[in-house]
Amino acid sequence: MSDESRATAFRESVRGSSVELAYAGHKTFLKGDPREVENVGDVDAAALGIPYDGAVSNRPGARYGPEAIRSASGWWAYLSDYKGGLTNMQTGEQVNFDDLTVADCGDVPVFPMDSETTAESITAHVATVAKQTFPVVLGGDHYCTFPAVRGFAEGAGHDRVGFVQIDAHTDTVSESPVFGTDFHGSSTALIADSPHTEYGDVSQVGIRGYESPDFFEFADETGLNLYTMRDIETEGIVSVVEDAIEAAAEDTDAVYVSFDIDAIDPSVAPGTGTPVPGGLTAGQALKTMEVLGASDAVGAVDLMEVAPRYDATESTERIAAYLLVTLLERQFAE
Repeated sequence: MSDESRATAFRESVRGSSVELAYAGHKTFLKGDPREVENVGDVDAAALGIPYDGAVSNRPGARYGPEAIRSASGWWAYLSDYKGGLTNMQTGEQVNFDDLTVADCGDVPVFPMDSETTAESITAHVATVAKQTFPVVLGGDHYCTFPAVRGFAEGAGHDRVGFVQIDAHTDTVSESPVFGTDFHGSSTALIADSPHTEYGDVSQVGIRGYESPDFFEFADETGLNLYTMRDIETEGIVSVVEDAIEAAAEDTDAVYVSFDIDAIDPSVAPGTGTPVPGGLTAGQALKTMEVLGASDAVGAVDLMEVAPRYDATESTERIAAYLLVTLLERQFAE
């Protein structure tokens, strides 16, 4: 018997050998098939990594986010395969991740010293995916969301795109004397200044800490749909997120969801560049994605600002993967 035949016979003789362990095999998102961006028209969703953190204003490290999220996401694919499907204990729904077809297109080419060329690369790659299927973008710092939204609009052929941003910060700085006009604190300003979105199409959830003077007046004047952590404490997370998605979806063709991991309290998710205390609990964050995932208006999602080197427990990338899995489950796997 040849070595190859012997190895095949051994695998077939061992119970469960067809189940790939979470930490084994290729590190693709949800263990999806590796694909080129031009070849994802037959899947429910396609992941793209953006290993770029050249636009941060505080601690770097989000360039390692895509790799960490991919690695963490293998758990759900393994568990579903091993058990032949899963019961979601939050919703009571039966879920089989084999029914969710995901491809992983690898990482967008980035240019660490050239944010403009990086942005063009992000736009082109997201547009190519959005023309075919549901984009799942793994960041990367939050500046990357601006060219990703632009690519989503252009690729999917949407004239007007709503934007739901779950975040500690508003990212509405149009120009900084230190960082200029293109950094992770300007992404929402750039999106709202684009041809596809205006502030009235933007909903922000989980905002806290400190913003510019007279920010509430700015929100009123621009029509920004603002939901602070105090609003969540008063009204409840489900009510707030339902209002947020309704406002962003009104008069728009589709909604792009962006989840900055620093929306979650740093006691739960410390692996990020600009942590702010008083954020979402893990349960509130998961419920947020559950509500958003149930909306037919949602056409793309990203998960940004995971900087795994600040979290030795690996909890940050784990909950980041869990958030994306939750949204995709509600969209495609129930």
